[in-house]
Amino acid sequence: MFSRSLIGGRSRPSDCCSRHSVAIIVPYRKRDQQLRTFLYNIHPILQRQELDYGIYVVEQDGHTKFNRAMLMNIGFVKALEHDDYKCFVFHDVDLIPENDRNMYTCSKYPRHLSVAIDIFNYSLPYKTIFGGVSSMTREQFQKVNGFPNRYFGWGGEDDDMWKRIKKAGFTVGRSSMDVGRYNMLNHGPDKGNEINTMR
Repeated sequence: MFSRSLIGGRSRPSDCCSRHSVAIIVPYRKRDQQLRTFLYNIHPILQRQELDYGIYVVEQDGHTKFNRAMLMNIGFVKALEHDDYKCFVFHDVDLIPENDRNMYTCSKYPRHLSVAIDIFNYSLPYKTIFGGVSSMTREQFQKVNGFPNRYFGWGGEDDDMWKRIKKAGFTVGRSSMDVGRYNMLNHGPDKGNEINTMR
């Protein structure tokens, strides 16, 4: 019944063949305690969902501003070097799901999973948000040409991805507000990028 954990953040059910092969891509830099808390909480949830999954923490080195989008693109490529994943969940390290019914799978359209975050009073801050936690099939991600690489610093890349999704002819699916609930772990303020601040 319980999943078995494998080397390198991999797990799959021990008593059945999962219908879903999922890569969880986590962009990361210098948030060790958040990463530990995230991994401690996310593994049991994914295992209860009986997923065949791998978690890929993609760490940015150096002193340049954080580029979340580029790390997610790298994670997509690297995960496919390890397995033939069909579904990809792009996940901020500071978000912890509160509901096991928020399935970490993909669907006909790109999905926004983190629709109700505690710091936003469990509501969408704006209609076209696609940030936090989202899922896309391999084909969807390739059709929109991945995330934009030009955003160094906080903000903007998710809004750009929303436009890419729409331009590719997709609609965005969302979890319901009572299911897509997340708790955001405390962290200091992030510096915005030049592109986002010029808008």
